[in-house]
Amino acid sequence: MAGLSRSQPFSAGELALEAIDLAIADAGLRHEEVDGLLISRSPVAIDRGVDLRLRQACGIPDLKLLQFIDGEGTGALQMVQTAAGAVSMGLARHVVCVFADAPLRGGRRGSEAFGTVKSTTGIDGLRYSSGLFGAPALYGLAVRRHMALYGTTVEELGAVAVTGRRWAMLNPRAVYRTPLSLDDYLASRLVADPIRLYDCATPVDGGIAVVVSTADACSDLAQPPVHVLGMGQGHPRRPRQRPYENEVSTGAHEAKRTAFSMAGITSDDIDMVQCYDAFTYMTLLALEDYGFCQKGEAGAMVAAGHTAPGGRLPTNTGGGHLSGYYLQGMTPLSEAIVQIRGQAGERQCPRHEVALVTNEGGFFDYHACLVLGAQSHA
Repeated sequence: MAGLSRSQPFSAGELALEAIDLAIADAGLRHEEVDGLLISRSPVAIDRGVDLRLRQACGIPDLKLLQFIDGEGTGALQMVQTAAGAVSMGLARHVVCVFADAPLRGGRRGSEAFGTVKSTTGIDGLRYSSGLFGAPALYGLAVRRHMALYGTTVEELGAVAVTGRRWAMLNPRAVYRTPLSLDDYLASRLVADPIRLYDCATPVDGGIAVVVSTADACSDLAQPPVHVLGMGQGHPRRPRQRPYENEVSTGAHEAKRTAFSMAGITSDDIDMVQCYDAFTYMTLLALEDYGFCQKGEAGAMVAAGHTAPGGRLPTNTGGGHLSGYYLQGMTPLSEAIVQIRGQAGERQCPRHEVALVTNEGGFFDYHACLVLGAQSHA
């Protein structure tokens, strides 16, 4: 990990290069042993320096595999999935996957960094001309749909934020580590009803890289390996005429079938969940769509403490995007790796053999998941 700061001077490209160096050193490799490089960045990145030009500056002399992955919020897991396929087929031996972003560099606020200019003309401009701007507004509509169908409450959304903060208080890398009560949550300002300030992710400048290798190639590496047991993607087709009609499910259903079948597991075998929680609502959807509870029951599940420290299904154990740090899909991936290695310190979960990691993007249009384990199938 490089950066993880809300006030630092480096570009996203510089953070990416540092993350690459740290990941290679962490694995106990030399740069000349790495023969694959996969790169991803935020789809709304202001700093466009995270691209194939990293290849010229990263200090890796020769590559057999070089690719830029554009998967919106699923880019991190798509990199790992691509790398896993490449090393299993012999296309490369050690592949570095890197994501970096610097949205706050130069004193920018998160709303400035993640806002984009939209046209108010044509069919696609109708929602903008009516004032429906930004991700919070879109997710606000989705939350309202979930509330109408299942009775989900704002207090249950607040329970997600409060639980995330409890985990973040145990994570020295988390941005926000002060206590957060439900009263604090309810007193926070509305961003786009019913989305409040503490329903939203915490942007940071930073970079994270991981090394993907074959199981036999890991035997000589410095760190205990984390094994990819299963992986999947799901990209549902939304009717163009009714894109926001029923946003209470994701592509998780398809991704789950593929990944769980590959891993030979069910939801009962999962020890922890590290999900993409750019908004509190996304945690509820992940818990429901992966079968940890029935549809509409995730809010009550979180409010009862089942995903909190000491709960039966630890979720987003580093604070997630809400109180930890928002580096898109790399946030849940990095936390799963730390947990499975048993290196999470105060927040270490006692059962950490199998973790589910999820990524989301494009307002439910894109979904990817990994099942990671301490032991391989072999």
